[in-house]
Amino acid sequence: MNNLSILCRLTRSIQRNMLCSVAGLVHNTRHAFSTLREDPELDEMMEFLDSLKNFEKSGVPKGAGTDSEDGFDLGRMRRLMGLMGNPQSRFKTVHIAGTKGKGSTAAFLSSILRAEGYSVGCYTSPHIQTIRERITLGKWGEPVSAKALNHHFNTRREVIERAVKLENGCLSHFEVFTAIAFSLFAEENTEIAVVEAGLGGARDATNVISGPDLAISIITTVGEEHLDALGGSLESIAVAKSGIVKNGRPVS
Repeated sequence: MNNLSILCRLTRSIQRNMLCSVAGLVHNTRHAFSTLREDPELDEMMEFLDSLKNFEKSGVPKGAGTDSEDGFDLGRMRRLMGLMGNPQSRFKTVHIAGTKGKGSTAAFLSSILRAEGYSVGCYTSPHIQTIRERITLGKWGEPVSAKALNHHFNTRREVIERAVKLENGCLSHFEVFTAIAFSLFAEENTEIAVVEAGLGGARDATNVISGPDLAISIITTVGEEHLDALGGSLESIAVAKSGIVKNGRPVS
């Protein structure tokens, strides 16, 4: 049995055995603690990110997660990644979407892959205490250090600022931080990135992964959450989340 088959089986096992109540508890706890003070070393980065539109705080516009005229402009994310050298093409990605259980699935799979000896990066959202929790690296899957994150941001800041200017200030907090995460994974020679979609899938900022770079797409559950942002029905939500599926690549 090859590694991909093992990964598919492990994913299905995780999805069958996960408790939705645990995922909900994690989700609620993240929101409750998301306003705690960041490490002072990240002050400049946070000041820059806070100058951008933050839909996690302001709320997501109606239809923004749908693959339609109302949806987020994924083109600006692709242009940003292009300016940064398309770091997302330098590792394989496990892309996860779903209403509940995304974060739990990402954590389980990251741990399993690390135990198998892979160099793994994991990107999830939102966070509990610090934005650093969204990016985990290393043998033990620890949050990226403030020093490493600050250094990486400063080395990419000029390119990011140029991209923001070219997009007339329309790049969002989530888009820019997602780009930073992918760039950091590439710099750290990550073999596999486990990436949780932020909202929906089709127009999510994480959905810049091309077919050849995608190891597998995973959709956990589909439920009536973020209805306005995802089209107003269970069917439209399913369509939005299935936007992470790529032609010819496995899906679980």
